[in-house]
Formats: sequence, structure tokens, C-alpha cells
Amino acid sequence: MLDIKFIRENPEQVKQAARNKGEPDIVDKLLAVDDRRRETQKRADDLRHEQKEISQEVGSAFQKGDRESGDKLKKRAKQLSEEVKILEGGEKRAEVEFGDLMLRIPNIPASEAPVGGEDSNKVISEWGEIPKFDFEPRTHTDLGDLLGILDMERGAKIAGSGFSVLKGDGARMSRALVAMMMDLHREKGFLEIAPPFLSNRNAMIGSAQIPKLEDDMYHLDSEDLFLIPTSEVPITNLHADEILSETDLPVHYAGFSANFRREAGSYGADTRGLLRVHQFDKVELVMLTRPEDSRKAHEVLCKQAESVLVNLGLPYKVKLLATGDMSFASHKIYDIDIWAAGEGKWLEVSSCTNFLDFQARRANIRYRSEVDGALRFVHTLNASGVALPRLLAAIWENNQTVRGTIIIPNNLRPYMGGQEEIKARK
Repeated sequence: MLDIKFIRENPEQVKQAARNKGEPDIVDKLLAVDDRRRETQKRADDLRHEQKEISQEVGSAFQKGDRESGDKLKKRAKQLSEEVKILEGGEKRAEVEFGDLMLRIPNIPASEAPVGGEDSNKVISEWGEIPKFDFEPRTHTDLGDLLGILDMERGAKIAGSGFSVLKGDGARMSRALVAMMMDLHREKGFLEIAPPFLSNRNAMIGSAQIPKLEDDMYHLDSEDLFLIPTSEVPITNLHADEILSETDLPVHYAGFSANFRREAGSYGADTRGLLRVHQFDKVELVMLTRPEDSRKAHEVLCKQAESVLVNLGLPYKVKLLATGDMSFASHKIYDIDIWAAGEGKWLEVSSCTNFLDFQARRANIRYRSEVDGALRFVHTLNASGVALPRLLAAIWENNQTVRGTIIIPNNLRPYMGGQEEIKARK
């Protein structure tokens, strides 16, 4: 969340940020509730102070034998007690409303983010060459059927539309990719994390998944737990309500998890095969830094995600997202898209995001300065490093042969026992 002091001092900037992100403008409502909350708190504090003074005067009056004054003071003390009780109720209601509204104010986009929607995204770099074929390349779903490595029908039979089953070398490649990616990240100093696949409400609020995206989550009502939409949630919240030493920063984490998203708002989106599924595996990168280091860390984090694609020889492009295509909590996002020959289009496999202190304020993650001992909020960043479904689709489609087989990328072969090609099972 944003600092309420910043919102009070810069209401027009916060309003414009909300408009640029396509979010509701609730700044005036928030500030009105904030005023009411502070006024009620001040009035209650003033009456509590008066209560304290009167209680001392009551004792003094009775000690002097002035019963008439004592009785009047007791009556006033009772009246004050009732007024304070009413004010405290209003104070609590205002605090709840204020807290809810604060969670619904989006982060401020970076000044360099283009204003506009998806069409305003800016390509800032490209790598690799788009593969060319002397035959019509198959889609990953056709290859999956032909080679017996993907079964969407049985996934739907078991769990419903949007769930997949990887089989044979499809499942093996998925497992190999996770191992390869985790090794790449570990070699660059990222600490490996195996997080829970469930999180509580506080963790979901801390990473800013809810209340904004609550309808997209799978929820266990009886325990108020959520299936995680990304391991960003548990990994970011590892240090919730903690105070780190400045010498602990930066923190580098890499975690693998299954991820679950209902994606209630995605009707009409491309749902073929692995392009949009409700359960998927992903390696996630998370960093915690000092505020002055987060911009540089964002660039480093994006390059780390890119290294996976370079290692696999997949052509990709990096885009700076425009304000209207950014997430609610983000300050600045780079998306990484890879080319999928059978689909004939670019597929997003990673979002590299700098949140500044937006998540840290929600999760209360701070560090103590070595210089002055002051407590400050860390900056949090994350990147998919990377998501598997579309990665698998692109590998299969870009490395297919006219025979309908798939050539396994060289750097992935050691993780698949030296296997060089995926062929149909006999």
C-alpha cells in the first residue's frame, strides 16, 4: 500500500495513477474517512484526558468532604465514559473502513511507463532468431496428441476445463526444466525455497493479491486458506512482520511451486492447450532490497529470467508495460515474451516487477539502517523464472521436425538423461 502521508500530500498524483491503471478513483473517499478517523480519535483522546483529570478531582473532593462537588464530578465522569464508548465504536468502524480503502489504492506507475493500454507497451530488447520451417509447423496441442505427451481431455475429465495432464516425455521435460532453472538461479546466488502451496489471508493481502484478485483465487472456506496463484505469495511473506538487518540485504530467493488461478475475468481469452490453464508449474524469483538499490535490482532480475530462455535457445523480446497493462500493485514491469512457431505468435512467460515498498508496507517487512538505526521498509521485486506451460509449448513448437518429433534443446539434455529427441511412444 501507499503511505497515507504521501496520499494526503499528493492526492492528484494518486488519482491520476489510478486513472492511468484503469482503477477506480477512491482517493477523495479515502481522505474523507481518514479525516473522520483522525477527528474521532482526537475527540476520544481529549475526553479520555478529561476523564483522567476528573477521576483525580473526584477523589480530592471526597477527601475534603465536599460531597456535593464529588457527586457532580462522578456524574460527569459517567457521562464521559458513555461518550468515550460511543466514540471508540466510531473509531473502530472508521479504522476498518480506512484499512479497506487503503488496500484498494493502486501503486504509482514509474514515470517512464508509457501511458495507455496494451497497444502502448514498448519493446526494449530482443534476442534470438525466429525459427523458419519448410513445412507448416504444428501447434503444441497437435504435437502433444501425436507424441502422446499432452492430454487435455483427461485433464478436463479429472478436474474440468483448463486442467492438463502431461505424460511420458512431456512430464519428464517439465521436471527437467524445473531442475535446470533452479540450478541456473542457485548458481547466481538465489537461495532455493520449497514453499507451501497454501497461504492464509494475511499473506495474500501482504503480496497484494487480495482484495483486488480474490475472485480469481481458489479458496478453502472452512480454513480461510487460498491455493497460491504464484509462489511470490509465500516467498515474499517469509519475512512478514520482521525487521531485517541492512547487512541481510539484498535477499535473493528462487522457489518452485504449482500455481492455481480461477481467472474468473478471463472469459473469451485464448484457452487452447497450455496457453491458459488453471493449474501450472512455475519457478519464481523474489528479491528484497534497500530502496536505493531496487531500480538496479530490477534490471538484474529481468536478466536472470532472460538467462533461462538464452539457455534454451528460445527467441524472446522484453517489453516495458504501459500503465493500463500493469498490475494493481506494480510500480514498473518488464514482460518477457517468447515466440511459439505453431501458434505463430509471442507468448508471455515472465513478468519482472518492481513494487517499491508497496508490498512491504502491507506485509510489514522492514530493515534497520546501519547508518542511523532507523527502521525503513524494504523494496520487493519478483520475476517468473519462468512459467512452464507456455515454455513447454514454445519448446515443442520451435524445435519440431517434419516427422513430428521434437528436438530437445542441448542444455536441457543432461537433465533428461542425455535424451536428444522426443518421439512417439510405440
